[in-house]
Amino acid sequence: MRCVIARYPFDLTKGGVLDSMKGVTPEPVTGESVTIGRRRYPVKQVGEVITRQDRRDFSGGEVTRAMARLGFTCHPAPGAEPAPAAPAPTPVETASALLGGTTVPQDH
Repeated sequence: MRCVIARYPFDLTKGGVLDSMKGVTPEPVTGESVTIGRRRYPVKQVGEVITRQDRRDFSGGEVTRAMARLGFTCHPAPGAEPAPAAPAPTPVETASALLGGTTVPQDH
């Protein structure tokens, strides 16, 4: 598969990525990561190994897109999942707040 990382074209294959990462010890995951084989690597580490470029030259998103297109499982940064949203106020609670009243939680 042809992809562009840091403005340079690369022909990547799933087997080629597996071979490149064979024997590479994963660094601690603090941001986006990708599972290659049975190990989970930071995307910047994978990008550096497969492109032989400095990590500052490409974004994690470029590597994540390429790895996902090759069929690897990509993971968001820890804590990047949005927190569950608070329940929406009822129309009565909204009207009361707009009129300067206090809202009293009711059992629904």
